[in-house]
Amino acid sequence: MTVLAAGLALLGSLFFALGAALQQFEAASTPRAGLGHLVRRPRWLLGGLSIAGGTALHIVALRYGPLTLVQPMGVASLLFALPCAAALRRRRPRPGELASAAVIAIGLIGLVMVVPEHSGEPHLSTGEAVTLLAGAATAALVLWLLSRQVSPAARACLLAMGAGVLYGATATLTRVLVDGNWEFWFLLAVPMPALLALVLLQRAYAVGHFGVAFAALQVADPLTAVAFGALLLGEPLPTGAASTLIALAAAALTAAGTVALARTTPMSPSHDVIAR
Repeated sequence: MTVLAAGLALLGSLFFALGAALQQFEAASTPRAGLGHLVRRPRWLLGGLSIAGGTALHIVALRYGPLTLVQPMGVASLLFALPCAAALRRRRPRPGELASAAVIAIGLIGLVMVVPEHSGEPHLSTGEAVTLLAGAATAALVLWLLSRQVSPAARACLLAMGAGVLYGATATLTRVLVDGNWEFWFLLAVPMPALLALVLLQRAYAVGHFGVAFAALQVADPLTAVAFGALLLGEPLPTGAASTLIALAAAALTAAGTVALARTTPMSPSHDVIAR
């Protein structure tokens, strides 16, 4: 069952990476990156279906294997995404891109591995749910405002980080819906941060720096979910000297890899007007 879970998680990562590459290709290739325009493009919709398939496979993998095994496998999407995006543009991924992505993947795996498992039933009060949504929206707004004043690579990173924060909030709400006690309006609230995240992510993709945008998303999403889980759901954080050192080293690797990836050549020309 463990091997099956690992295989499903890896296959899900491949589908997720392919979908992200397809959506970035469309977002960066059109003068209009709004959702209303993109949803009419077949290749962008195919990317959405691929992402949905990858997500479904990841959920099924969690039924057959522990979170500590399945979650690190999801990081492989970062390594799959760059070759997929390069193939769409009919070029080979550069060694520097793959090396930077590998460093980020190792860092993310290290971070995931030191997060303790939590078997308690998650619960959010109405006030905590409002705090969750307001906090994520505020952070995403600040990142969006900052993105308007920086270089294209930094803009792609900040916009994708904003999307990651909103997806992290969505994941937190979803965890409560699946495993805990919740109120009916939570079900109505879940699509809001997810939709805003999708808009920000397409703007990040439109800038052209796919590698750094996808990496920033992969970093911000799980870290935000872990932070919200600890602050609002009472889930544990790493404790002890060894876990703390591993977490710090993993965070340093992740940051270094992201910075290195931001310095690589963009996948497509930057559309400053779109990104704004």
